[in-house]
Parts: sequence; structure tokens; C-alpha cells
Amino acid sequence: MNKPINIGINEQDRIAVGEGLSRLLADTYSLYLQTHNFHWNVTGPFFQSLHTLFEEHYNELAVAVDDIAERIRALGLIAPATYTEFAKLSSIHEIAGNISANEMLEHLVESHETVVRTARNILTLAADADDESSASLLSDRLVVHEKTAWMLRAHLEA
Repeated sequence: MNKPINIGINEQDRIAVGEGLSRLLADTYSLYLQTHNFHWNVTGPFFQSLHTLFEEHYNELAVAVDDIAERIRALGLIAPATYTEFAKLSSIHEIAGNISANEMLEHLVESHETVVRTARNILTLAADADDESSASLLSDRLVVHEKTAWMLRAHLEA
């Protein structure tokens, strides 16, 4: 028998926030894969610095996916965990093929900004539900992705 969840958030709001966090998890995991891909495949005069930067980013994202998935579970939902589920839920566009370092940076900026928009939409749901734990997680993710997008954009300036 499953005991009802009674954490002070009504069931409808818990489900709405959890489903939103599932979209954020899919976006974050997709961005993790994209960043790891670029870490492995970057070339050019800035190889070493970008290779190292991308590694820092995907390591941070690996921790984030765990935090997001655990919050989904705390809300009583099953965290999506397959490529099929992530593909259905994610707004991040998959990048295949051999692309330049600048194209990688451009895609990463776009992807981080996509995650920001996803998180910002869910933040409203969490705030309306008085779900401070999810709101705090989302706020933290916004800071990381906005800062990362800014730093990546700086690499693209002439």
C-alpha cells in the first residue's frame, strides 16, 4: 500500500511541478550529452581551453540531473530516465556531425538559454504551489545556466 504524500502541496500542484521538473530533467540531460559530445569532438586553436571548459560544464550538469531527478521523486512522481522519454520531453535540439568550435559554442548558448526558459516557466508553477524546495532548485539552476550562457557568449565575441 502506498501511503499518501502529505508535504503541504496539493496533489494537482505536486503533479504539475513534478511534470515540469521532468521537462527540466530531460533538457538538462540532453544538454549534458551535447556538452559531453562537444568535449570529445572539439578541435582548433582553442582546443585545450574549450575541452577543459566543456568538461567542467558536463560535470556540473551530471550533479544537476541527479538533484532534479531526486526532487521529482520527492514529489511522488517517477523520474524519466530513458533516451525515449528524454527525447519526448526535451526542448534541446540534438546536434550530430562534425561542427566547428564556434558552432559548438553557439549551440551551447542556445541550449543553456532553452534550459533557462524551461526552468523559468516551472518556477512560476512552483511559486504558485508554495513549493519552496522546487523553487529554490529552479532558482539555482537559473543562476547556473544564465551565467554559463553569458560566459559561452563571451567566447563568440570578436
